[in-house]
Amino acid sequence: MMDTLLTHPHIFWLSLGGLLLAAEMLGGNGYLLWSGVAGIITGLLVWLLPLGWEWQGVIFAVLTLLAAWLWWRWLANRVKQQPRADSQLNQRGQQLVGKVFALEAALINGRGHIKVGDSSWPVSADDDLPAGTRVEIIAVEGITLKVRPH
Repeated sequence: MMDTLLTHPHIFWLSLGGLLLAAEMLGGNGYLLWSGVAGIITGLLVWLLPLGWEWQGVIFAVLTLLAAWLWWRWLANRVKQQPRADSQLNQRGQQLVGKVFALEAALINGRGHIKVGDSSWPVSADDDLPAGTRVEIIAVEGITLKVRPH
């Protein structure tokens, strides 16, 4: 067995790459994927070019690092491009910013409450507003909605 590996080192690298990819399928964390790909590529390079074991190890290490870095770059760019759908999850006040509602009661001294769905929210405005005024929610300060006339 050792004689075969010494005379045909590409078999070792192709086998190692295949085993790493198979182990990745069992685990699914992504850690072994890039090492498996690097092992396959190293095996193909060794098959085409006669390289010493030192260079084979260097090629494998460099390809593993390069593949992981390229994946990290691609994933980072992809995450930046996609807006996070859950960025306001469980932040009901932030979800209300930009919405327009009618005041059921007048704001006195710029303070009052507004009914949103089945709940009541404290609101503040720069001026007093009469009941029935349509207001837009422009910000959230703690649990108080900051509004302005729409």
